[in-house]
Amino acid sequence: MFLVFNKQKIYTYLVSIITVVLLFCIAGTLTGNKESIATASANERLLPIYKVNTEEKKVALTMNCAWNADDIDKILEILEQNNVKITFFMVGDWIEKYPEAVKKIYEAGHEIGSHSDTHPHVNNLSYEQNIEEIEKSNDKIESITGNRTNLYRTPYGEYNSTVIKAAQDNGYYTIQWSLDTLTIVYKE
Repeated sequence: MFLVFNKQKIYTYLVSIITVVLLFCIAGTLTGNKESIATASANERLLPIYKVNTEEKKVALTMNCAWNADDIDKILEILEQNNVKITFFMVGDWIEKYPEAVKKIYEAGHEIGSHSDTHPHVNNLSYEQNIEEIEKSNDKIESITGNRTNLYRTPYGEYNSTVIKAAQDNGYYTIQWSLDTLTIVYKE
Protein backbone atom coordinates (compact mmCIF):
# COMPACT_ATOMS: atom_id res chain seq x y z
CA MET A 1 0.00 0.00 0.00
CA PHE A 2 1.33 3.41 -0.96
CA LEU A 3 0.30 6.70 0.60
CA VAL A 4 0.68 9.69 -1.64
CA PHE A 5 0.96 13.08 0.01
CA ASN A 6 1.03 16.26 -1.97
CA LYS A 7 2.35 19.50 -0.53
CA GLN A 8 -1.15 20.74 0.37
CA LYS A 9 -2.04 17.58 2.31
CA ILE A 10 1.24 17.68 4.20
CA TYR A 11 0.55 21.31 5.15
CA THR A 12 -2.99 20.42 6.19
CA TYR A 13 -1.88 17.60 8.48
CA LEU A 14 1.02 19.65 9.84
CA VAL A 15 -1.27 22.56 10.64
CA SER A 16 -3.72 20.19 12.36
CA ILE A 17 -1.01 18.71 14.56
CA ILE A 18 0.51 22.11 15.38
CA THR A 19 -2.94 23.48 16.22
CA VAL A 20 -3.67 20.65 18.64
CA VAL A 21 -0.29 21.11 20.37
CA LEU A 22 -0.71 24.89 20.58
CA LEU A 23 -4.22 24.61 21.95
CA PHE A 24 -3.12 22.17 24.65
CA CYS A 25 -0.27 24.53 25.57
CA ILE A 26 -2.60 27.51 25.71
CA ALA A 27 -5.13 25.59 27.79
CA GLY A 28 -2.41 24.69 30.25
CA THR A 29 -1.38 28.29 30.80
CA LEU A 30 -4.75 30.05 30.86
CA THR A 31 -6.12 30.70 34.31
CA GLY A 32 -8.17 33.84 33.68
CA ASN A 33 -11.69 34.15 34.91
CA LYS A 34 -13.43 36.14 32.18
CA GLU A 35 -17.02 35.53 31.17
CA SER A 36 -17.54 33.14 28.26
CA ILE A 37 -20.82 34.65 27.15
CA ALA A 38 -21.29 38.37 27.10
CA THR A 39 -24.72 39.44 28.21
CA ALA A 40 -25.80 42.73 26.76
CA SER A 41 -28.21 45.49 27.45
CA ALA A 42 -30.30 46.93 24.63
CA ASN A 43 -27.41 49.24 23.69
CA GLU A 44 -24.65 46.62 23.65
CA ARG A 45 -23.72 44.21 20.89
CA LEU A 46 -24.53 40.56 21.56
CA LEU A 47 -21.53 38.25 21.25
CA PRO A 48 -21.01 34.57 20.48
CA ILE A 49 -19.10 32.20 22.75
CA TYR A 50 -15.35 32.41 22.13
CA LYS A 51 -14.26 30.35 25.11
CA VAL A 52 -15.63 28.71 28.22
CA ASN A 53 -13.85 29.11 31.51
CA THR A 54 -12.98 25.93 33.32
CA GLU A 55 -10.41 24.86 35.89
CA GLU A 56 -9.78 21.76 33.77
CA LYS A 57 -7.04 21.78 31.17
CA LYS A 58 -9.20 21.41 28.07
CA VAL A 59 -9.45 22.73 24.55
CA ALA A 60 -12.32 22.52 22.12
CA LEU A 61 -11.43 21.59 18.57
CA THR A 62 -13.90 22.31 15.79
CA MET A 63 -14.12 21.88 12.06
CA ASN A 64 -16.48 23.44 9.54
CA CYS A 65 -17.94 21.16 6.89
CA ALA A 66 -18.99 23.31 3.97
CA TRP A 67 -17.11 22.47 0.77
CA ASN A 68 -16.07 18.85 0.30
CA ALA A 69 -15.62 15.58 2.17
CA ASP A 70 -12.41 14.33 0.55
CA ASP A 71 -10.46 13.95 3.80
CA ILE A 72 -13.23 13.00 6.25
CA ASP A 73 -12.18 9.35 6.49
CA LYS A 74 -8.54 10.28 7.14
CA ILE A 75 -9.51 12.98 9.64
CA LEU A 76 -11.75 10.54 11.52
CA GLU A 77 -8.96 7.96 11.51
CA ILE A 78 -6.44 10.44 12.97
CA LEU A 79 -8.92 11.60 15.60
CA GLU A 80 -9.67 8.01 16.59
CA GLN A 81 -5.97 7.09 16.77
CA ASN A 82 -5.45 9.99 19.17
CA ASN A 83 -8.67 9.44 21.14
CA VAL A 84 -9.85 12.98 20.30
CA LYS A 85 -13.45 14.11 19.86
CA ILE A 86 -14.25 17.39 18.11
CA THR A 87 -17.30 19.35 16.99
CA PHE A 88 -18.12 19.38 13.29
CA PHE A 89 -20.19 22.38 12.20
CA MET A 90 -22.11 21.38 9.07
CA VAL A 91 -23.80 23.38 6.32
CA GLY A 92 -27.16 21.99 5.17
CA ASP A 93 -26.05 21.84 1.53
CA TRP A 94 -23.00 19.80 2.62
CA ILE A 95 -25.20 17.48 4.67
CA GLU A 96 -27.36 16.78 1.61
CA LYS A 97 -24.31 16.16 -0.55
CA TYR A 98 -22.43 13.93 1.93
CA PRO A 99 -24.97 12.11 4.15
CA GLU A 100 -22.62 9.14 4.58
CA ALA A 101 -19.91 11.45 5.95
CA VAL A 102 -22.42 12.91 8.42
CA LYS A 103 -23.34 9.40 9.52
CA LYS A 104 -19.67 8.40 9.96
CA ILE A 105 -18.93 11.51 12.01
CA TYR A 106 -21.95 10.95 14.22
CA GLU A 107 -21.28 7.23 14.68
CA ALA A 108 -17.67 8.01 15.64
CA GLY A 109 -19.06 9.95 18.60
CA HIS A 110 -18.24 13.49 17.51
CA GLU A 111 -20.51 16.41 18.25
CA ILE A 112 -22.36 18.02 15.35
CA GLY A 113 -23.50 21.63 15.12
CA SER A 114 -25.29 23.76 12.54
CA HIS A 115 -23.25 26.00 10.25
CA SER A 116 -26.39 27.34 8.49
CA ASP A 117 -28.27 25.79 5.59
CA THR A 118 -26.74 27.62 2.61
CA HIS A 119 -23.69 29.46 4.09
CA PRO A 120 -24.99 32.99 3.44
CA HIS A 121 -23.68 36.30 4.76
CA VAL A 122 -25.94 36.22 7.82
CA ASN A 123 -25.44 39.89 8.71
CA ASN A 124 -27.52 40.68 5.61
CA LEU A 125 -30.42 38.47 6.70
CA SER A 126 -33.46 39.31 8.81
CA TYR A 127 -34.11 37.77 12.21
CA GLU A 128 -36.56 35.30 10.62
CA GLN A 129 -34.18 34.39 7.79
CA ASN A 130 -31.43 33.65 10.33
CA ILE A 131 -33.74 31.32 12.22
CA GLU A 132 -34.67 29.58 8.97
CA GLU A 133 -30.98 29.02 8.06
CA ILE A 134 -30.26 27.43 11.44
CA GLU A 135 -33.42 25.33 11.61
CA LYS A 136 -33.17 23.94 8.07
CA SER A 137 -29.62 22.77 8.74
CA ASN A 138 -30.66 21.27 12.05
CA ASP A 139 -33.56 19.45 10.36
CA LYS A 140 -31.05 17.86 7.96
CA ILE A 141 -28.77 16.86 10.84
CA GLU A 142 -31.73 15.27 12.62
CA SER A 143 -32.86 13.41 9.49
CA ILE A 144 -29.53 11.56 9.42
CA THR A 145 -28.55 11.28 13.10
CA GLY A 146 -31.94 11.24 14.77
CA ASN A 147 -30.77 14.08 17.03
CA ARG A 148 -31.00 17.86 16.97
CA THR A 149 -28.16 20.16 17.97
CA ASN A 150 -28.11 23.30 20.06
CA LEU A 151 -24.81 24.55 18.64
CA TYR A 152 -24.49 27.05 15.82
CA ARG A 153 -21.49 28.56 14.06
CA THR A 154 -22.12 31.49 11.77
CA PRO A 155 -20.77 31.40 8.20
CA TYR A 156 -17.60 33.44 7.62
CA GLY A 157 -17.49 34.19 11.34
CA GLU A 158 -19.96 37.01 10.73
CA TYR A 159 -22.42 38.05 13.38
CA ASN A 160 -24.37 40.99 14.68
CA SER A 161 -26.94 41.28 17.46
CA THR A 162 -29.76 40.12 15.15
CA VAL A 163 -27.87 36.92 14.28
CA ILE A 164 -26.99 36.12 17.90
CA LYS A 165 -30.49 36.95 19.16
CA ALA A 166 -32.14 34.75 16.53
CA ALA A 167 -29.96 31.84 17.66
CA GLN A 168 -30.36 32.49 21.41
CA ASP A 169 -34.12 32.96 21.21
CA ASN A 170 -34.40 29.53 19.62
CA GLY A 171 -32.16 27.69 22.08
CA TYR A 172 -28.87 27.75 20.17
CA TYR A 173 -25.43 28.60 21.50
CA THR A 174 -23.50 30.57 18.88
CA ILE A 175 -19.92 29.30 18.90
CA GLN A 176 -17.00 31.29 17.50
CA TRP A 177 -13.37 30.29 17.32
CA SER A 178 -10.44 31.84 19.18
CA LEU A 179 -7.69 30.45 16.95
CA ASP A 180 -8.12 30.02 13.21
CA THR A 181 -5.65 27.72 11.45
CA LEU A 182 -6.28 29.56 8.19
CA THR A 183 -4.48 32.58 9.62
CA ILE A 184 -1.23 30.68 10.13
CA VAL A 185 1.40 31.87 7.64
CA TYR A 186 3.63 29.26 6.00
CA LYS A 187 7.22 30.06 5.16
CA GLU A 188 9.28 27.78 3.00
